Amino acid sequence: MDMKLELVAVPVSDVDRAKEFYVKVGFNADHDKVVTDDLRFVQLTPPGSACSICIGTGLTQMKPGSIEGLQMVIADADEAHADLKARGIEVSDVDDQPWGRFVYFSDPDGNRWSLQELPDWSTGAGGDGTNPYVADDKA
Repeated sequence: MDMKLELVAVPVSDVDRAKEFYVKVGFNADHDKVVTDDLRFVQLTPPGSACSICIGTGLTQMKPGSIEGLQMVIADADEAHADLKARGIEVSDVDDQPWGRFVYFSDPDGNRWSLQELPDWSTGAGGDGTNPYVADDKA
C-alpha cells in the first residue's frame, strides 16, 4: 500500500502575514478559502514539491510557532541561501555536515525549516547510496 504525505498543517498566529511570508520564500499560493467565520484554509506548495502546507484558522490546535524540523531537499545550498537572502528572508549561513549542506530559516511565528542539499554519495543526489563513513567504521 502506497502512502503519500501531501499536506502538513503549520500553525500561525496571523494568516495573512504567514501567507505573504511563504509566497515571498517562493511557495505557490494554491488555495485561500474562507469556509465560515471560524474556518479559513490556505494551501501553499513549495516549488517542485508534491507535498503542500496549510495555514489558516480553525485547522489545528497546535500553538503558532511550535513546528520544528520541517525539511525540504534542494539542489544547491549556496544558491538557496543567496536566493532567500535576495528575497529578504532571514537565513542562516550554509551549514556543512557529512550528511548534507543545510540552510535554516523560520517563519514569522518561529516555525523552523531546514533546506538540505544531499551529499554526493546519496542516491537522492544521484550517488550510489554508499555512505563514505561506513568503510571507516565512523558511521
